[in-house]
Amino acid sequence: MKPFCGAALLLLLCAAACAQHSCICEKNKRVTNCRVDGGVCWCDVVGSGATVNCSTLTPKCLLMKAEMMGSKSGRREKPKDAFEDTDGLYDPECENTGIFKAKQCNGTTCWCVNTAGVRRTDKHDADLKCNQLVRTRWIIIEMKHADRNTPLNTESLKKFFKETITSRYMLDGRYISSVLYEKPYITIDLKQNSSEKSSGDVDIADVAYYFEKDVKGDSIFHNNILNVTIDNEMLKLEKTVVYYVDEIAPEFSMKSLTPGLIAVIVVIVIAVVAAIVVLVLTRRRKGKYVKAEVKEMNEMRKGLNA
Repeated sequence: MKPFCGAALLLLLCAAACAQHSCICEKNKRVTNCRVDGGVCWCDVVGSGATVNCSTLTPKCLLMKAEMMGSKSGRREKPKDAFEDTDGLYDPECENTGIFKAKQCNGTTCWCVNTAGVRRTDKHDADLKCNQLVRTRWIIIEMKHADRNTPLNTESLKKFFKETITSRYMLDGRYISSVLYEKPYITIDLKQNSSEKSSGDVDIADVAYYFEKDVKGDSIFHNNILNVTIDNEMLKLEKTVVYYVDEIAPEFSMKSLTPGLIAVIVVIVIAVVAAIVVLVLTRRRKGKYVKAEVKEMNEMRKGLNA
């Protein structure tokens, strides 16, 4: 009996030791090999193996790389230079710090990205040069809620989203530029330029990625789903689109524009041309009328003189 008791005690001590040294990464469920060091939970991110501090948000580049391990395909009035992420999920190359490398490639096709990992140039061959990682200074999150008879309380809505972003995603409130509501659209502006961001601040690109995954029902958090509740009423969001504005304008050519945008441009051009034609014809007719009027006046004067 004594050997048996000794073995059982040893197992209990091992279990207690393991419990003390293991932890759960509350802010990233796509991790492994979690352990406590210095009172902080550290884990290795799936896909990259990078070690992250679980008390803060994981960089977006590492999150996308982890997501690619489970799926090899995915689809994810604005400022003039604002653009969407039209490429969706890809397997990114990350720096040791977790940020995106300025140049990303898929085989022999390469492109330049911003700090949010979103393509900001046309796609080229492997000889493409991306001289710098351009910072995304402004992120616009636009959401559309389901049809409802009455609008939401604007102040309650603003309070919910500001408190959620500062507490859940740990973003300093000064980076939340505005929360606007015009039924049925909700628009959140996050602004953070290079000179404002300190080393301890979370990046607005990481915040936007976490937020987008939350509202689309694919939360990165461990067992912590976001419920959008305004004045005790659950809000259903039908569509969420994220736009990016960089410190340097993107470098897209006309051939890379979407067919829809090209169609809009064509319609505008046609409308402008039509307006010019109408203006010219109107002036010509007016000129003919003035000439005819002058001719009649001359004939009347001749008649009076006679």
